[in-house]
Amino acid sequence: MNAPETIVPPGTSAPAGKIMLVGLGPGAHAHLTERARAAIAEADTIIGYVTYIRLVADLLEGKEVIRKSMTEELDRAIEALERARQGRKVALVSSGDAGVYGMAGPTFEVLFQAGWTPPSGKPGDIEVEIVPGASALNTCAALVGAPLTHDFCAISLSDLLTPWPAIARRLDAAAYADFVVALYNPKSGRRTGQIVEAQRIFLRHRDPATPVAIVKSAYRPRQRIEFSTLERMAEADIGMLTTVLIGNSNTFVRDGLMVTPRGYANKYAVDGSERATRAGEQAGRSLSSGLDGWLATIRASGRNARELAAEYRLPEDYIRAVLAHPPA
Repeated sequence: MNAPETIVPPGTSAPAGKIMLVGLGPGAHAHLTERARAAIAEADTIIGYVTYIRLVADLLEGKEVIRKSMTEELDRAIEALERARQGRKVALVSSGDAGVYGMAGPTFEVLFQAGWTPPSGKPGDIEVEIVPGASALNTCAALVGAPLTHDFCAISLSDLLTPWPAIARRLDAAAYADFVVALYNPKSGRRTGQIVEAQRIFLRHRDPATPVAIVKSAYRPRQRIEFSTLERMAEADIGMLTTVLIGNSNTFVRDGLMVTPRGYANKYAVDGSERATRAGEQAGRSLSSGLDGWLATIRASGRNARELAAEYRLPEDYIRAVLAHPPA
């Protein structure tokens, strides 16, 4: 459906349009934020991928709805800009969060290429608002326990826009650094080899028994959760609606819950209802193996930078630099 043309009477300014980049979260209305719901109500035009439109179909009565296909992200952004130029309020919807593999980035690219600048009070300025939503890594983690309690990262396996060598380098770095990793876009009907290659890279650095959670269609009618291991994860039912959570070296699964410890056990001993600080540690202070303690240890070791780099799996030039010029 084409939007009606906005008629501007002579001597008046064009009405100011607005683009709202709305994160829908996982899709269930119970997880739609109050602002996301209000933004959809405020909009007169809704633009989005057909599946995302379907998630909020019952909220769209009386609105112009523009449905686009999976690979038409730039077309969605262009449509939003055109409608906003006509003075319309547009909700451009994404599942999850619009800024996490969503429509925020492509929209700003289109806007900047069109000469847009943030509103400054001039007639016809187009306002842009980002309405955050829970991303897949948050919602999938909530379903399986607490796998993201320590450092984590997200990597997309889609090579439609990113060269595979760049993706492989990121996978290798994250696996080596012992991050918990959320894999987005792990597999599709045509892209079946990427998840196998990701597994191959991780197995270079991680124990084959590392816990893996595979969550499909989180909080949607066909939700499916499967626990596996790094060694067997590629055998699981994985598709485009799946997020794969790979644990770090401390992650464990117990009673159907995947948990990554934050590190409290390094500092505190808990006996029943009593908590005590471990020998050599102080509450509220860095671990004895934190930066200051570690620097003292390597300086006192008498070992050279090459030996220390091998022990701590850190670059030799970094070890050499901190020995010569310790942080303030």
